[in-house]
Amino acid sequence: MTDVINGVLHTLFHSEQGGHEQVVLCQDRASGLKAVIAIHSTALGPALGGTRFYPYANEEDAVADALNLARGMSYKNAMAGLGHGGGKAVIIGDPELIKTEELLLAYGRMVASLGGRYVTACDVGTYVADMDVVARECRWTTGRSPENGGAGDSSVLTAFGVYQGMRASAQHLWGDPSLRDRRVGIAGVGKVGHHLVRHLLDEGAEVVITDVREDAVRRVLEQHSGVRAVADTDALIRTEGLDVYAPCALGGALNDDTVPVLTAKVVCGAANNQLAHPGVEKDIADRGILYAPDYVVNAGGVIQVADELHGFDFDRCRAKAAKIFDTTLAIFARAKDDGIPPAAAADRIAEQRMAEARAAAAGKH
Repeated sequence: MTDVINGVLHTLFHSEQGGHEQVVLCQDRASGLKAVIAIHSTALGPALGGTRFYPYANEEDAVADALNLARGMSYKNAMAGLGHGGGKAVIIGDPELIKTEELLLAYGRMVASLGGRYVTACDVGTYVADMDVVARECRWTTGRSPENGGAGDSSVLTAFGVYQGMRASAQHLWGDPSLRDRRVGIAGVGKVGHHLVRHLLDEGAEVVITDVREDAVRRVLEQHSGVRAVADTDALIRTEGLDVYAPCALGGALNDDTVPVLTAKVVCGAANNQLAHPGVEKDIADRGILYAPDYVVNAGGVIQVADELHGFDFDRCRAKAAKIFDTTLAIFARAKDDGIPPAAAADRIAEQRMAEARAAAAGKH
């Protein structure tokens, strides 16, 4: 256990992936709640990020995931032009087994205890109905149902933003934003992926899918006759003639095993933290593959939940999400000018925005 604690503290205080402002370990034994809330930055405003409910192998993995996801939210919110910093929470456990109203209410009290420094929303394993329960104890909750003053399912605009990122990638690489007749492989057709399928089919793309859940694949195949399914992600990334690969499940999709065998010319998907470790972005670039930074193209959802805090307007949000096209193109241009991978270019722009905000805040004191 000492090694675990030391590892977490080293990441938090001494590594480049650390630098978080606050990490809160939460427990409510009566309900079985064990959670981690990580606040990476409030330079641009209160930290905003979802709540992941997942059966982690151990507590160290849960803390590491919270730290990584919170950091990613700082960059995502900065690139989306939102007045929010980055935060994320994870609840440890299988939501199918331990999620109860009592647990969610206890979690809401934990978030509320931060006094607005962290605003929570949905993520893997949590849904609109869950946020309605959390909101009964915590007013700093978004991603609620329309019946409870919220905006509803944010995956609709997340998929729309990823679609805009794909169009920008096509424009940059092939000189035309159209995805007609392009072969797109989607790994994960759950919350976001199944909406992405529709956007692509509407434009005339050829879609190949896979998902670890057979029911998710079956739903898409029943709804869309022209879609083809393959056995697993390993088969998908090796599909001949693939133009675009869209990782839309959990993180780490781009790693030392997958990058060397990718057939796609573009990687653009909804999953968070797609790069398994530092240096993968260079490996992708060295193979001549264009990578659209995940936290840039998947920002449609956070744009929606942030807007909910000010009185949700779908058309306003959709217009903001449409700008992901221009933002992605600007990142590709910056990457070319600076001679660096797009992921590094996006990081530089986001870090500059956060640094300018911190400097402006320091100047007021």
